[in-house]
Amino acid sequence: MKLLFLGDVMGRAGRNAISGQLAKLRADWGLDFVVVNGENASSGAGLTMAHSKALLEAGADVVTLGDHAFDQKDMLSFIDKEPRILRPLNFSKTAPGKGARVYQDHRGRKVLVTQVLGQVFMKRPFDDPFSAVLQVMRAHPLGGQVQAAILDIHCEATSEKMAMGHWCDGHMSLVVGTHTHVPTADTMILPGGTAFQSDAGMCGDYNSVIGMQKDEPMRRFITGMPGGRFEPAGGEATLSGVYVETDDKTGKALVVKAVRVGGRLAQSTPLS
Repeated sequence: MKLLFLGDVMGRAGRNAISGQLAKLRADWGLDFVVVNGENASSGAGLTMAHSKALLEAGADVVTLGDHAFDQKDMLSFIDKEPRILRPLNFSKTAPGKGARVYQDHRGRKVLVTQVLGQVFMKRPFDDPFSAVLQVMRAHPLGGQVQAAILDIHCEATSEKMAMGHWCDGHMSLVVGTHTHVPTADTMILPGGTAFQSDAGMCGDYNSVIGMQKDEPMRRFITGMPGGRFEPAGGEATLSGVYVETDDKTGKALVVKAVRVGGRLAQSTPLS
């Protein structure tokens, strides 16, 4: 199976890049299943119903969220109506929606997708992500009930993301980090057969401060005082993520490649 995961979609620039390029990438790369993190797609904070529909129509099979899952209030009611949107598994127990689901690709092969929030350096305490993921892995054994499995770990610390990768090694096809908006250079297949990258990066304008127009973040770093609102940068976006090919019998990764298409970053595709 050929899988693509794309990191945090950042504002209008990220949405436009997804809408303009994802369908072509699906065709050119022969993709079977695509997961997109959309939690910053609407003005850089959260995801609206309209924007989630646009990401799905553009070619995403599943859209994951994050700690900003419900910053846009219409998501509180829409997420229960749209099973292709996942909020974090270890979010509040009273939150609407689900944190893990099994989907099917166009050939009927089953794909588990789940998302979890980390705890280190996060603003709010969340339930233990490791035990939450363990329950999901036990319920959906890779190579048994599902032919592929993808985990989006949404957190600050690379150490926590790497620990989760090793925790899931052999039980997930791909463990990939989101949230920090900068792609890491540790794309690899772990010893047990799980593809891993600490952070997928963002789908947004990299002539920015993690996707935001530069002036206000720089002002706050220099003066320690806000002077206005953060606004998403609007230049040409780079689609950043991870491409994985898996074995249908075992669900384990055979090939993994960092993806960077368009924009300012050095380009990287499965074909290069």
